[in-house]
Amino acid sequence: MPDGARLRLVQRGDEFTILLDRTELMSTRASTSERALATMTVDRLAGRPAPDLLIGGYGMGYTLRAALAVLPGDASVTMAELVPEIVAWARGPMHRLTAGCLDDPRVLLVGDDVAMLIDAARGGYDAILLDVDNGPEGLTRIINDDLYSAQGLQAARTALKPGGVLAVWSAFPDEAFTTRLLDAGFDLTESIVKEGGDDDEAHHVIWFAQRPLDDPA
Repeated sequence: MPDGARLRLVQRGDEFTILLDRTELMSTRASTSERALATMTVDRLAGRPAPDLLIGGYGMGYTLRAALAVLPGDASVTMAELVPEIVAWARGPMHRLTAGCLDDPRVLLVGDDVAMLIDAARGGYDAILLDVDNGPEGLTRIINDDLYSAQGLQAARTALKPGGVLAVWSAFPDEAFTTRLLDAGFDLTESIVKEGGDDDEAHHVIWFAQRPLDDPA
């Protein structure tokens, strides 16, 4: 990683896990909330012509594949993945899981920081989906803290079209982040997604922050 941390892909049978040093970032054992990040966002875009999405963080591709499954044929998805090894793993050992999603004609793969794409946009996206850390803090890269700061949230709001949605995935609740989203002028919904069956205690959080339709920013 640019900050010196080490990412590893671990395989056991048909299961894959991506580790940041010793911390598990994601696994094929759990993907419900990553898929919900896409489907619940697209639900909020119903009726928008040719929706244009920005997804930050490919991971294992669950969010991208779920988005493509429910988006119309005229949609566009910019997939920002900073780490080239993640893409190499997707096209290599995890190619069956990837299922060709990176080659979908609706997808533009950009090997750069999602924050750069957000900063460069002005009313350009119908939705921005962020799953680049385990929550609204810079776990994989300290600089990612800027994405979740007051300044970063204002940049995201500016990058969205009026009525557009910023969706942020997290492994845990964060009251301070909820407050920052409200202070940034978003209309906010916070959803809890249960990861597995009835006995599964894992609950993840997705914030859906909508830029008001009458927002002049």
